[in-house]
Amino acid sequence: MKKVLIVDDSIAVARQLEKILASSGEFEVAGHAKNGAEAIKMKQTTKPDLICMDMNMPVMDGLTALRTLMAMDPTAKVVMVTSLGGVGDKFAEALRLGAKTVISKPFDTEGVLNTLRDL
Repeated sequence: MKKVLIVDDSIAVARQLEKILASSGEFEVAGHAKNGAEAIKMKQTTKPDLICMDMNMPVMDGLTALRTLMAMDPTAKVVMVTSLGGVGDKFAEALRLGAKTVISKPFDTEGVLNTLRDL
């Protein structure tokens, strides 16, 4: 079972993602961080296999956190979550920094599960 750290400032979005992961029986939620700074700390303690991280959050946004996480662990599997869609500068920047892919909100359950299974 893959452990997933969910990083999103929206409790509703985090719960929706948790439900999707739980529905598969293949993923375990290792924890929930409300911003990038919390995610960096929690990665050390929860040791997730995957991190699903929102791009836009207070305190520390997802791209800033991604830079730090990849410097700490270049093999980390980070999936960015955004409502911005799959185009634009932020999407390209996330991939350049080491994100494995980007998942769009609102979530497509099968799409999310298939994406995470492939990592």
